[in-house]
Order: sequence, then structure tokens, then C-alpha cells
Amino acid sequence: MILEEPDYALLKEKDISQEQLQHQLERFKRGFEALKITSPATVDHGILRLSEEMIQNAIDRYEASEIEVLKFVPASGAASRMFKNLFTVLDSKGKQGQETVAAFFKEIQQFAFFDDLRQSFESENGGSFNEALKNKDVEVIASLLTEKGLNYGTLPKGLLRFHRYDDDARTPAQEHIEEGVRYAQKEGVVKIHFTVSPAHLENFQAHVEESRAIYPEVNIQIDFSTQKESTDTVAVDMGNVPFRDENGKLLFRPAGHGALLENLNQLNADIIFIKNIDNVVPDRLKETTIRYKKVLAGVLLQYQEKTFSLMERAKGGEELVSEGRQLLSEMGIKGDFSPEEVSSYLNRPIRVCGMVKNEGDTGGGPFWIISDGIESLQIVETAQVDQTNTAQQTIFEKSTHFNPVDIVCGLKNYKGEKFDLLKYRDNDTDFITEKSYQGKQIKAMELPGLWNGSMADWNTIFVEVPLITFNPVKTVMDLLKSNHR
Repeated sequence: MILEEPDYALLKEKDISQEQLQHQLERFKRGFEALKITSPATVDHGILRLSEEMIQNAIDRYEASEIEVLKFVPASGAASRMFKNLFTVLDSKGKQGQETVAAFFKEIQQFAFFDDLRQSFESENGGSFNEALKNKDVEVIASLLTEKGLNYGTLPKGLLRFHRYDDDARTPAQEHIEEGVRYAQKEGVVKIHFTVSPAHLENFQAHVEESRAIYPEVNIQIDFSTQKESTDTVAVDMGNVPFRDENGKLLFRPAGHGALLENLNQLNADIIFIKNIDNVVPDRLKETTIRYKKVLAGVLLQYQEKTFSLMERAKGGEELVSEGRQLLSEMGIKGDFSPEEVSSYLNRPIRVCGMVKNEGDTGGGPFWIISDGIESLQIVETAQVDQTNTAQQTIFEKSTHFNPVDIVCGLKNYKGEKFDLLKYRDNDTDFITEKSYQGKQIKAMELPGLWNGSMADWNTIFVEVPLITFNPVKTVMDLLKSNHR
């Protein structure tokens, strides 16, 4: 493409090279090959179902370990999608979405943000909040979503009131801190890393500073990072021509959670827990979550011990092909490997991923895939499967489990050196989606997902975990479910 003068400045500002831009445009034209799935991962076929003895052994192993741990929470997502239906009501000034309005106002007092909403409404409007509720006044919704009130429509999920307690109400950020204190504490230290949007960094910093004061006996170390602009991808029109906005400026978009691999790669800890910002529960339900976080960490340590032992023995000259192939098979990679390949494949980052039984959730699931004659365990999204291939779709629909983004990562090798995670990403697993920009159809490109293509070349263990550990909040009405009350 022929760049205009302002384009060079924009690329420099984002730290994106002309070669990167050209590569992205070529990928739009060429597209991406779908993954070839061979079978769903099921219990005893890629997913471990642990006995009570195995569970307790894993917990004991983790609790006895002297390692540095860190909790990584992707928290940059805006809450706007949570309120999609309420925005429709607001935009139509109450003329649309009456069913949504009725459901929202019927249960409004059950939301953890109710008291804040009352105070905000009365401060801004001066009228009777109770009367407004009685009349299902659209101004109540405006006070919730817009700058006239709480501004929940533009805040990140991590800063919204999710759960009510006797004397307070907590945000997801606060719940993650509470979780961290209960399972990610080592020698009185808890380390948590939030990825946030630049616009809300200061709000997050102030918010967690207040929360940290609740635990005076614990050294809670919290830091933040933002998604790098250098990971943004250019948008194109439906003819794959670079899209320019109303000011003639090239339109770049954040490239999905796969861009956070750069953030993860900059962190230094022996193991890192990963869980999405909205997957939290109140204290009364935390026990199972805490228990299985320790279980996943213990399983990771067990497989690290096995791997590191083999690597040390191989270094000493032992022939370990048979043992190595068996261990690799347990860690989700099968092939007729040579001695050199065994050592190479063993010397990789390890992830242990919790999997819950699929009860109709849409999204990624655990599968065996084949590539270049090697079969491996992967978390596969719907968009990565050939939608026109009936056989592939049939395999995909037979999946028994769902990926709740409950991951523990081992980022160091047997020498204690940190892996460069960018070397273990499959760059051919980007995918293209259709979006709209100011009413115009465009195409966007997302980088390999953080727990999909970005971890494609990791050694992988899938462990079945209870469904109660998976409690995402996709819409505001999800906060009314029993697990969030």
C-alpha cells in the first residue's frame, strides 16, 4: 500500500513497522488455515479426573513449596457489553426493550450497586428515587450507565460493584485480591498483576490502594500494565483495503487478549495463575475455587518435577526416549520423537488448565489437534474450526468440556531460567472477524488468543474442575444468579 505522510507518524507512535503493517494486510488477503481437530479431549483422553487422594497430594505439594507465585488478571475489558440491552432502552428513551426494563426494575434492589445508584440519582436529579423506581423511569438507567451518574457503561468490569456483603459491596478487583490472599500467598507476600486500559489505570490504582488497607497483616504487592499499542492490528474494508476513519486516519484496533502475551512475558515468577476479571464469587462460595487453584498449582509442580528430573538425567547422557515420549504424551503432545526432539519438546513452558463440564456455554474447549504429523492438546475456539467441514463440526460438537480460563503456568526451565514466551506462540492461529465502525462493515484481525495460539507450543495438562469454579458475568442480569448473590 502507499502510505501517506500522517501514516508514518501514526506507525511510529504505535511502534509498528511498515513490514508489520504489510504482513497484516497480506494475512487479510491470504486468510488463515483452520485447525484440524482429531477428537475432543475427554476424561481419560486428555483430561485428568483426580481422585480425592490425588487432590490432597496436589494441595500438599503446593502448600509445602517454596516458590514465587503471581496472580495475573486480564482486566482491561469494558463493561459496556454487560449493559447492551439497557443501552438499547436508553437510546430509545424507553420505547424499546420493555421486557428488559421490567426484569431490571423487578430485581434492582438485589444489585450490589443499588445503594450507590440511589445516592447518585438523588444527587444528580433531586427527585424521589423510590418514585422513579415505581414508574420504571429511564432516568434511573441513565444514572447507572452515563456520566450523569455512576457511568457504569464506560467503566471496566473490574471496578463495578458485583457482590453485596453486610457492611460493604465488592468489585471484581477486590474479590481477586481476596482470592490472592487465600491461595497466592507465600511467606506473607501476595503478588497480583492487573492488565488494564490506559484510560482507567489511575482509577484502578486508587481502588486497589484502598482495598490493600483491608489486609494490614499481608504484604500485597499489586502492579499494572497496559496492552501495548505495538500489538494493535490494522482494520480493512470488505475488499481488504486499509480502512480509514472519517478523518482519513488508518484505523487500528486492539488485537484481542492474545496481545497480552507481551505483558505476561515481562513478568517474573516461578508460577503464574491466570483467571478472567469477571469470574469471581462471594466469600461464601470461595472455598472450592481456592481449593482447586491449589490443586492445579500442585499438579503443575508435579509435572515440573518429572520434566526437570528427565532433563537433568538427559544432560548426564542417559537415553530417555521411552520415558520422555510417555511424559510428553501425559503433557498433551504425541509423536515418534527422536532423542533430540524429546529433549526439545520437554524444554517448554508448562500450563495446567482447569476444564468444566460443558452445559451449553459457547466458546473454547479442549481438543486434540494434528499438525505436521504431531498430535497435541489445545484449547480451540469456534472460529478456529472450518465451518464448512461437516466432519470437523461433528467432532467439535462432541466436546464434553469447556475452557473457563482457569490456568496455572510454569514459566521457567529446569535451570531456573525464564522462557521467552514469544517463541512458543503459533503465529498462524490469528483469526479474522467482521466488525462495524460507524455503520460500516470492516474486518479486524486478532492475534493468537492468550490461551489458544499464544500457548500452542506449551506442554499442556487439562484437569477437570467443578462447575462452581466458573461464574462469568456476561450481562448485568448474571449478577442476579445465585452464585453472585
